[in-house]
Amino acid sequence: MTNSYKLFRPLALYTPALTAILLVAGCSLIPTYERPAAPVATQWPGAISTTNSENKSAQPFQAMDWKAFYADATLQELVTAALANNRDLRVAVLNIEQARAQLGVRRAAQFPAVNAALTGSRTPDGNGGFSNSYAAGLAVTSYEFDFFGRVASLKDQALAQYLASEEASQTVRISLMASVAQGWLNLLADEELLGVSRETVGTREDSLKLMDLKLQYGAASELDQRLAQSLLESARGTLAQQQRQRAQDENALVLLLGQPLPESAQKQLAGTTLASMHLADVPAGLPSELLTRRPDIRQAEQLLIASNANIGAARAAFFPNITLTAAFGSGSSELSGLFKSGSWGWTAAPQLLLPIFDAGRNQSNLEAAKAGRDIAVAQYEKAIQSAFREVADALAGRDTLTRQLAASQGLLQAESERTRLTKLRFDAGAASQLDWLDAQRSLFIAQQTLVQTQLAYLQNQIALYKSLGGGARGTEPAGQAVSAQ
Repeated sequence: MTNSYKLFRPLALYTPALTAILLVAGCSLIPTYERPAAPVATQWPGAISTTNSENKSAQPFQAMDWKAFYADATLQELVTAALANNRDLRVAVLNIEQARAQLGVRRAAQFPAVNAALTGSRTPDGNGGFSNSYAAGLAVTSYEFDFFGRVASLKDQALAQYLASEEASQTVRISLMASVAQGWLNLLADEELLGVSRETVGTREDSLKLMDLKLQYGAASELDQRLAQSLLESARGTLAQQQRQRAQDENALVLLLGQPLPESAQKQLAGTTLASMHLADVPAGLPSELLTRRPDIRQAEQLLIASNANIGAARAAFFPNITLTAAFGSGSSELSGLFKSGSWGWTAAPQLLLPIFDAGRNQSNLEAAKAGRDIAVAQYEKAIQSAFREVADALAGRDTLTRQLAASQGLLQAESERTRLTKLRFDAGAASQLDWLDAQRSLFIAQQTLVQTQLAYLQNQIALYKSLGGGARGTEPAGQAVSAQ
């Protein structure tokens, strides 16, 4: 019986091919990456960028940890709870794990996979009998020699996508901290507004009772009584609206925290006012510094690098693809003789595939990769433009809200004094009921305006801190620590 399991091949036949492989390995067709120029102005609009940028006492932004900015103990407790329990942040972190695993798959493709193999076959021998063949050993199946960098390009693409996922998680982290802080401020404002509304409702109820007595004894007209009733119902409607808003704001904050509002925070609501909340001063940076501070811009750049690497993989598809299938082990026509002396051998089967006709598939893939790179460039530039606008808006808000807050405080002081004087004149009979009710209405509006302006001022400070990338774990791009791996 003729054996069909002969595996031996002269090693000298493959030496030239292996030498060529070693010489051309490492070739890359990835285009040289150049960071696009930032499509924004070199300075912030107008003079707003210098409002506090020269404040020598301001803590350098690069060294400002989020706990230094959100200095309130209750707010720090809420932010810490959100960082531990928020589901959006948890998904972003898991996306990093998924991208890291995919990077491992791409890196593994650069090395041959060795498998243990055991095969057996039985075929007719043409003489009415059968021929058996058995083989066992180690096998390498279709290992691709990366002559033109296709596998390396895909690995670089996966690396950039992994780094982009890290930056995306930082963006979620920054947004989460800002949202929690703004949600807490909303609750504080709701409590203040509810206090003002309850006090106003009580005052107007007393006014309506007094007006009913005056109407009963002919000291006031029905018009005066209806006006007092109208003001009372308006205050009751405002109170109901604010109670609904307060419940909705608490529900929104609970969603961000991923847990019920802590008892310590609930106790602080009644005794904390917006005026007692102080946030650290944030010096304004330059647009170029956003490239090293904001993780969403770093993410967009990493996605651009990934698209650039994909072009290298698409270009490599035009060149020959060389793979190797090899095995080392023992072969025999009898299962019992599989591992006997003299049955050992090896085989190597290199294969070269050169694209000749693919109906334009490779060219279309290359064009799609180039278009994807152009899209990534546009998205990167849009990320810079959006960041520039966010910072400019926050700087404009800081400048104008400071003046608006001062005006609101002056308005409340004026309306409080006007109400006091009007009440004295009304008691003395020198002012009408209409003057007294109008003073009450104006005071209520001024009280609400001041709370709303204080809220807008503090939220704008948070927006500025967030827009400058405040709250990230570091100021250096994550790629500097990983790209060397």
